[in-house]
Amino acid sequence: MSDYEVLDIGGLDQWRDHHGGFRPESSRDGRRVVDHELSMQFIGMTANALEPGEEAGYWHRHARVEELYVFLAGRGQMGLDGGIVDVGPGSAVRVGQGVWRTWRAAPESPEQLRWLCIRAGGYELPHFPDDSERDNDRLSPWAD
Repeated sequence: MSDYEVLDIGGLDQWRDHHGGFRPESSRDGRRVVDHELSMQFIGMTANALEPGEEAGYWHRHARVEELYVFLAGRGQMGLDGGIVDVGPGSAVRVGQGVWRTWRAAPESPEQLRWLCIRAGGYELPHFPDDSERDNDRLSPWAD
């Protein structure tokens, strides 16, 4: 038996329709905690969507978790400790442990601000994966 799962999180235009969060009191429209739906061991991920002008409404930081925010659509800003960073499609923002963060969709954003937040923690990843194995002779599954 192979160890993989598949979850369809929908197209970007469907992300706002999902209501979720880590706890019922912090759940909101436009958040899907993907790692609560898949058997993920070492990483976590949320799919997020905010309407133009909408903001998180809180700051947070992590003691052990590192996060990577990958912005896919819309325009917005992240508050990081004492600074503000503009974000949009193609922006990737790594936020380390102990850094306070918050975010908002810019009021003038032409569409919803949509992003993935990828969380990891526990131990440092190697620069090159040291547990991989390559098979250059194995045929592609779609080869004729």
